[in-house]
Amino acid sequence: MLHSDLQFIKIRAKDFISYMGPLFQNKILVTGGCGFIGTNFIHLAFDRLPECRIINLDKLTYAGNPANLAEYEENSRYRLVNGDINDRQLVDRLFVEEKIDTVVHFAAESHVDRSITGPGEFIRTNIDGTFSLLEAARQAWIGQEQNQDGEGVTAKSYRFLHVSTDEVYGSLGATGYFTETTSYDPRSPYSASKAAADHLARAYFHTYGLPVMVTNCSNNYGPYQFPEKLIPLIINNALQGRELPVYGDGKNVRDWLFVTDHCQALLAVLEKGKAGETYNIGGNNEKQNITIVKTICDLVDEKIGQLENKEPRRSLIRFVKDRPGHDRRYAIDAGKIARKLGWQPQVSFDDGIRQTIDWYLENRPWMEAVIDGSYKEYYKKMYGNRGI
Repeated sequence: MLHSDLQFIKIRAKDFISYMGPLFQNKILVTGGCGFIGTNFIHLAFDRLPECRIINLDKLTYAGNPANLAEYEENSRYRLVNGDINDRQLVDRLFVEEKIDTVVHFAAESHVDRSITGPGEFIRTNIDGTFSLLEAARQAWIGQEQNQDGEGVTAKSYRFLHVSTDEVYGSLGATGYFTETTSYDPRSPYSASKAAADHLARAYFHTYGLPVMVTNCSNNYGPYQFPEKLIPLIINNALQGRELPVYGDGKNVRDWLFVTDHCQALLAVLEKGKAGETYNIGGNNEKQNITIVKTICDLVDEKIGQLENKEPRRSLIRFVKDRPGHDRRYAIDAGKIARKLGWQPQVSFDDGIRQTIDWYLENRPWMEAVIDGSYKEYYKKMYGNRGI
């Protein structure tokens, strides 16, 4: 690398150490926008960012459902691209065609169980895919160091938000919280792949000055979540009167965050965050898994009545063999984002779980449509022979 190139990188890095500004007429590339959190983010963005254009790049794997966003299909501010974030030609073309200035990177393989049985796809999507996007952004943004008038491009016009998980931090004991400075200690192929992606994202800020911000969130729940995850799985099985599988003793603890609260936090980071920074996002709702399952049972009984045999749905609970490397407790300290950006979760767990159950009750055809043959085979493999 020439000395002048090194000097340019240093200048750009200095320029990018600044706070973001409001999103106005931005061209936002959302990866994985047909998935659970991406879908909810796009719905919120259409409401909150009326001048922005959204390009949704999604591979449409088992968890990606374009019907989630069908209402925007004819909207000139929305474009769905069925493609792979590892397809550099496609990604590069989108940056040029759409003049992308903002990236919100959700696309990821995210289910721990699947990472245990098939880790390869997690490496490909979560690590290689993140690298592909970072490189595309670097080439498109850092490479355009001068505009037509020979002036430097304003650093604040670009932002790259890498959305990650609290699972990269490992497992906590009975006390303590994850902060932004907690050392990484991933325990599954999924969390290890996300940890690697986080490190890559930060490296692109420090090395190239790419305006990257990283968020690490706790467990999300809410509308449009694929039923391999705990809450929609239990809701679906409870509605059908099927057994409710619970790993181990059910006392693993997670911090639960309603998905719209998470999306509000992401908008706050995009508009107020500082390039190069990391922000933990949590719901302040620590619950044992068994408590979640029992709560869902009671609420479904309350809303639609008990089972046909007059038994409560708690009678369907079955403890199954624990998965390998199952982290015992996660808990987020979200103090930084509250202090720096003024964000705090607004939805209590009691309200959020009721809203979530109501949504699934009102959208049963959606659930039936996403549970195809491949999901049934997966469910049988993961839970069919794990009784203890």
